[in-house]
Amino acid sequence: MATDFGRTTLPYCSFVLPGTTQRRVGVGVGTDVLDLTDVPQHADLFVGGTLDAMLAAGPDTWQAVRSWLLDDLPDGPRHPADSVELVMPFTVADYVDFYASEHHATNVGRIFRPDGDALTPNWKHLPIGYHGRAGTVVVSGTPITRPSGQRRLSDGEITFGPSVRLDFEAELGFVVGAPSTLGQPVPIDDFARHVFGVCLVDDWSARDVQAWEYVPLGPFLGKSFATSVSPWIVPLAALEGARVEQPTPSPEPLPYLQGAAPWGLDLEFVISINGTEISRPPFASMYWTGAQMLAHMTVNGASLRTGDLFASGTVSGPDPEQRGSLLELSWNGTEPLTLDDGSTRTFLEDADTVTISAHARLAGGQTLELGEVSGTVVPHS
Repeated sequence: MATDFGRTTLPYCSFVLPGTTQRRVGVGVGTDVLDLTDVPQHADLFVGGTLDAMLAAGPDTWQAVRSWLLDDLPDGPRHPADSVELVMPFTVADYVDFYASEHHATNVGRIFRPDGDALTPNWKHLPIGYHGRAGTVVVSGTPITRPSGQRRLSDGEITFGPSVRLDFEAELGFVVGAPSTLGQPVPIDDFARHVFGVCLVDDWSARDVQAWEYVPLGPFLGKSFATSVSPWIVPLAALEGARVEQPTPSPEPLPYLQGAAPWGLDLEFVISINGTEISRPPFASMYWTGAQMLAHMTVNGASLRTGDLFASGTVSGPDPEQRGSLLELSWNGTEPLTLDDGSTRTFLEDADTVTISAHARLAGGQTLELGEVSGTVVPHS
């Protein structure tokens, strides 16, 4: 069943009608896709079939188009969202993945470094991240081929083959629209002038490959084989009512990481495997915000490009049922997860389908749906 976005969320997508190949741009209204491709107003923004032109147009245009849709929804053709093929909505330029949840970073640190400190000395001073592979970012529904790589066995033997510890990571992605100038950092309070909206992300992870390769330079082949994103890009403006204060940082961040307004977001993720709900991580507990991630990503003068995607890292809460990865859910001697069909999981098996959805909790008790991202594991050929 298609997500019901209501009338005011107005998330954007790219889609293909049955029996055709032309990509079209749409906006979600209820459970329908309103086709914007041939609507005369703002036609230059949608004619290409992707959001690329819209993203590049900048914040004044973003607001003008959103106001037009809110005030005078055009009378264009509508299609049930589950009757069209949703495709990649924008061209990914660069991709950066952060590590912004203190709960997740602490859990992983205890797993990977049981005899050391859970958090590295720099973790509370800066949003840690790594550059991923933009060319392997795929839209929800794309099959995920089990990756191969080097693994170090418990007896020290180095072997090569398909990962036996394939995992998911539930994350929030931020989609950059307006570019910046090389050599000029983006101030933290300019976050909304550069970030157009958000999407859901599954950062697939081969834990056995990752554990062997990550020292000293961090993730590489254990992550770069695939990253799934939801087909709906929810405008940042739609989330104004979900903004909250982030957890109080300690120590106090450096000035460039201190903003005038809060950019924590009150979101709840829901993760399922083969239809069995296994976790509900809260985004409001994230230590670093999207605005801080953007400020740090550019503080050295690195420039933004239209279509840049950066993700939050795994969203995990303080409680066992709020963990955003199987690595955490199966850690510390807990029983393997039992699915509704009676089978158990420590890591993903072939034919498993992981679905991650999320909603925002707005002031007044209302909720706003963000859609979902889904992928099915297929065996290594």
